[in-house]
Amino acid sequence: MHLLFCWTCVLVLVLPGPCSTAPTSIPEEEVTALITGQTQEDLKLATEYLRHYYNLKKEQPLARIKRYLPSFTSKVKDMQSFFGLNTTGSLDSETLEVMSTPRCGVSDVEDYSHNNRVNRWNKNVITYSIGSYTSDLPHSTVDSLIESALSVWARASTLTFVRSLTQRADIMVEFATFEHGDAYPFDGSKGTLAHAFGPGEGIGGDAHFDDDETWTAGSKGFNLYLVAAHEFGHSLGLRHSQNPESLMYPTYKSSRSSHNLLSKEDIAIINSLYGPKNSQPYYYSRHGWNPLYNPWFLGSHFPLMMQNKCSADLSFDAVSTLGDATFFFKDKYLWIKHNQQYDIKEGPINNFMPKIDSKIDAAFWVPRRSTAYLIHESMYWTVKGSIVKGKPKPISNFGFPPWVQEVDAAVHIVKTGRTLFFIHDIYYSYNENRRVMDAGYPQYISDDFQGLNTTIDAAVYKDGVIYFFVGPHVYKYDYTQKQVVGTEKANTWLGC
Repeated sequence: MHLLFCWTCVLVLVLPGPCSTAPTSIPEEEVTALITGQTQEDLKLATEYLRHYYNLKKEQPLARIKRYLPSFTSKVKDMQSFFGLNTTGSLDSETLEVMSTPRCGVSDVEDYSHNNRVNRWNKNVITYSIGSYTSDLPHSTVDSLIESALSVWARASTLTFVRSLTQRADIMVEFATFEHGDAYPFDGSKGTLAHAFGPGEGIGGDAHFDDDETWTAGSKGFNLYLVAAHEFGHSLGLRHSQNPESLMYPTYKSSRSSHNLLSKEDIAIINSLYGPKNSQPYYYSRHGWNPLYNPWFLGSHFPLMMQNKCSADLSFDAVSTLGDATFFFKDKYLWIKHNQQYDIKEGPINNFMPKIDSKIDAAFWVPRRSTAYLIHESMYWTVKGSIVKGKPKPISNFGFPPWVQEVDAAVHIVKTGRTLFFIHDIYYSYNENRRVMDAGYPQYISDDFQGLNTTIDAAVYKDGVIYFFVGPHVYKYDYTQKQVVGTEKANTWLGC
């Protein structure tokens, strides 16, 4: 069963085993010697935070302490990446501020479902009961706020919530302090605000609120309606979102409007689990996208952060053909457009490629091998057919000098058998037949590609033309004439 600690709150996910809730501190002398410029309070905060939410292991014996620092830095980067911060790996003020913000106790790097099964109730009529109350509000006010919080999800789906006066309801609401019988004790005022458990028998679905907090129906203290609405999302099987506009974002926002709490993403996910309010199932896919046979099926979870594909300033990190489809990467999101179809599949990259949990900086397709290469910073994945093969490998395998640790864009030219790698204002030419870099490179982009004197975001080759993506613009470059022959908007490639 999954334990989800809440939002303004604390969400702890219980997968096959419980998460550790009592982190210990790193040996201060050893850490201070390795990490300079940080106070012991900051290091303790960061260590406990990373251990609780990012699976940072307990410190090794002193003889192995030097092995701890790389892991610590890596987990800091994971946390920064999740919250959209600069992934420096250092405890800067912005990172520490996020770590100090009240939030859910659920790990940000865990999946809430067992064995890739959807975590949901197998029914659409859910019962709830309030077992104990807070003294901060009248009982009638608590009743009203809990009912309103459940209605947030009922209005967007086929779910119906029925109050029960028994202690055997699907969702039991309790107010408690410190240790309260579920192995996840609260921590007093202004720490963990609440937690909830995912759908299931026994404690499954239950939501607990820390009664050491000040619960209100307004902007002071902690708004019970906002916290409960988030918690009930976990009770229904939703996971954390990286979208700050989502109700399921991990940190508490007192400024959130009490109207239209759910983002488009929240609605899409609750619809995917229980169906939309109308009678028609909610699908992103249309026109013959068969999940039983298509290797790029979206999977059990819908996008964690729905993207506006028709935004005027839409840009891509990487674009590549893969077989008869074109893949468009942006942050950790992916659009797939089949060349002979009008519909577009979309969602987080790891919904399509579970082994990849990062953005893609560059991508290219080598048709004669039926193989794509997806690059992130200094590593790349090999995709054969529809399968990510093995572990990521270093881009130094292509013959780059040691100083090259990232690639802005890449494109394979079928006519010449070369793959071009673009890095800032220069580019390399790689011979795919001999698998070596061509002599005489790098060269300046502006010298060999007239009309292009800027960093390239993405590139793709089709029918003798290279399409260079630069911000929201696409430059159509005739590889034979060696000149730009047209421009268009990037969003037109997604049918806008």
